[in-house]
Amino acid sequence: MMSHSLATEPLAKTGEYNSKLTAVGVIGGFILIIGLIVALLFSTPNPDANPRTLGFSLNAFFQWLGDMQPLVQIPIIVAVFAVVVGLILLLVEYAPRRGKVYFWIRLVATFAIPFIAFMLLRPYANALLYVVGIALATGGLLFFADLRARQGSGYLFQLMLFMAPAAILLGIGLIYPAISTVVQSFFDKGGANFVGLENYQWVLTNPEGTWSIVNTLIWALLAPTISTAIGLAYAVFIDRARGEKVLKVLVFMPVAISFVGAGIIWKFMYDVRQGEQIGLLNAIVTAFGGDPVSWLDARPIWNTLFLLIVFIWTQTGFAMVILSAAIKAVPTEQTEAAALDGANSWERFTNVTVPGIRGSLIVVLTTITIMSLKV
Repeated sequence: MMSHSLATEPLAKTGEYNSKLTAVGVIGGFILIIGLIVALLFSTPNPDANPRTLGFSLNAFFQWLGDMQPLVQIPIIVAVFAVVVGLILLLVEYAPRRGKVYFWIRLVATFAIPFIAFMLLRPYANALLYVVGIALATGGLLFFADLRARQGSGYLFQLMLFMAPAAILLGIGLIYPAISTVVQSFFDKGGANFVGLENYQWVLTNPEGTWSIVNTLIWALLAPTISTAIGLAYAVFIDRARGEKVLKVLVFMPVAISFVGAGIIWKFMYDVRQGEQIGLLNAIVTAFGGDPVSWLDARPIWNTLFLLIVFIWTQTGFAMVILSAAIKAVPTEQTEAAALDGANSWERFTNVTVPGIRGSLIVVLTTITIMSLKV
C-alpha cells in the first residue's frame, strides 16, 4: 500500500517536489516536440513510399461517410461523437483516481492518445519515425508534468483532457490559419516564390492598398464604438421602461438577420433609379424636389460609411442585450447612495453604472471589433 500511495500522492506532500527540475523537464520536452515537428515539416517526402496508417484514417472515414445517404450519415456522426465524448468523460472521471491501476491507465493513455491522433490525421509516407517520436515526446511530457504536479498525479491529466478538444479546434481553425496567413504574406500570389516585404511595400505605397488599410481602420474604430454607444444608450433608456421587452425585441431583431440578408434589405434603402424611386432614401430626396443620389457610388468614403451603417444596425442589438443585463446586475444600493450624496443622473451613470459594467463593455467592444475585421 505504501508504494501505491507514493506513486500517486502529490510530490509536494512527500517532500520530493522540485520546481526547477519540473520546469527543466517541461521546457526540454517542448523543445524536443517543436524540433521534431519542424524536422517533419522540412523533411523531403518520398513519393514512392507507402503510407503508414492504422489501417484507416480520417480521410478514409469521411470518404466512406460521404458515400452514404444523408439520412444515414446523421446517426453515424452522432454515434461517433457520442463515443469520443464518452471516452473522454470516462478517462476524465476514472483515470485520475489514486492507485496503481489508474496510474498505468494514465501512463498508457498519455502515450496512446497522441499517437492515434497523429496517425488519424493523415497517412504519413516515409515519416513514421517522426510521428512516433512526436507522439512519444508529447506523451512523455504530459505524463512527466502530470506526475510532478503540485496538486497530485492525475490533476494535469484531467485538465488536459478537458481542454484538448477546444484547444485542438482553436488551433486548427484559428491559430494555424493565422500563422499560415502571416507566412504566406511573404510569398507571391501563387505561394511558391519568396518575395520578402514586397507585398507590404505594395500595400503601404499603392493607393489601392492604402485605401484598404484606411477602410480597415475605419471599420475597426467606428463600428465597435458607435454600436456600443448606441446599444448602451438603448440599454439605459429602455431599462425599466413600459414595454421594455417589446422594445428590446425590436432592437435585437437585426442581430438575427445574416449580413447577406441585411445587405439585401439595405440595398432597397440605397437603391437609385432614373424613374420612380423604390429606395427609401431617394424616395425622400425626390419627394422634396431633389435629384436621386447614388449613395454607394458617390465617393469611396461614402461607400464605406453607408456599409458601416448596415453593420452598426445589425450589431447594436447585441450590444444592447449584453449591456442591459450588466446594468441590471449593478447593485441598486450604489445608485441610491450616489443619489443621496447629491449626484445627478449623469453623474450616477458615469461614476456608478459605467464602472460597474466595465467588463461587459470590454467584451462587447472586443467582440464587435473582431466581427468588423472579419467583414
